Amino acid sequence: MNDGPNSWAFAVSRLSGARITIVAPALGAGGTEHVVNLIANHWTSIGCAVTLITLERGDAKPYYDFDARISIERLGLPPQKTSKLRSGALVLQRIQGLRSAIRRSRPDFVLSFLTRTNVLTLLATIGLAVPVIVSERNNPALQPFGPAWKWLQRSLYPRAFGLVTMTRGALDYFPQTMRRRGWVIANAVDLPAGWQKRRGNNVLTAVGRLTRQKGFDLLLEAFARIAAKHAGWKLVIWGEGEDRKSLEALRDELGLEDRVEMPGVTDRPGQWVETADIFVLSSRYEGWGIVLLEAMAAGLPVVSFACEWGPCDMVKHGEDGILVPGNDVEALSEALSNIIGDAALRDRLAVNAASSAKKYLPERILAEWDSVAASTLERPVA
Repeated sequence: MNDGPNSWAFAVSRLSGARITIVAPALGAGGTEHVVNLIANHWTSIGCAVTLITLERGDAKPYYDFDARISIERLGLPPQKTSKLRSGALVLQRIQGLRSAIRRSRPDFVLSFLTRTNVLTLLATIGLAVPVIVSERNNPALQPFGPAWKWLQRSLYPRAFGLVTMTRGALDYFPQTMRRRGWVIANAVDLPAGWQKRRGNNVLTAVGRLTRQKGFDLLLEAFARIAAKHAGWKLVIWGEGEDRKSLEALRDELGLEDRVEMPGVTDRPGQWVETADIFVLSSRYEGWGIVLLEAMAAGLPVVSFACEWGPCDMVKHGEDGILVPGNDVEALSEALSNIIGDAALRDRLAVNAASSAKKYLPERILAEWDSVAASTLERPVA
């Protein structure tokens, strides 16, 4: 946390004119991409020269709106499934491309997001006199990585100037040698401008990439157990990903073809908050779970698996949301049935959720990023 208005004003004055390079895998839809968007636009607005470097294809379009003054350089080397030999060659290309792009941007410091990209950025900056801050955006204890990436992470993170996580639990997971300096900065909640409530159609809503981590298979099984009891309700799962076909097959197998919709990614960021009546997060694990916070900020009653880090930081069980044991389909189905059947409970949780979410407003969170950036500029790299 910053120490108040004076320290924040000093941080902003120190940042004005700084050259900052941000590295991320891509600029599509997602929580990490959202925070990159907020930070990049904010730092540009206070007079920084911001460069974004991504691995994605050159013709990729960002999901969020970026300030026109931000320089975006796409390396055209996105992650892809290929042979081990080809994969190794691509890693080398990414390192070389990153190194060249970072040198061209002439940054005062580099901020990198997500584990594999962090490793590549640290490799690319070996020998360069530029401090690098790495940010972990998931649960480092449960996120699956091969042994080679784990070894590289352990070996290279001590080279970073500092490490940013979203929860204290995630930061404490790393040994002191891997976090010379550590900061905990939660995700900011930033609802779409001008959004309108179009609710009352009995819509249970979930949002996220269609991957195993998000647990939509568990959600489908939970909803199947209560669908007959709550015939007027439907489940809408917003998002896209590699598990779409398997999830659609499971939906059909459970006889939910007419009760579950999977419309893909919303046209506008956060648009799903307009039509949701209840929000559910069914992730097997989370680094934070920004969609859960967005639902709370929008005044929605929420039900979530009690992921160790993230949801348990945001939700006070029974006060501003409902937490159920992780991966427990029966407990999830019972919680959903209870909240669907109790309008008074929904109303109480929704009001409290909107109040709780105020502590994560962008101006508060961005002030913490400003302090991190200012301290990076003030201290010499060892």
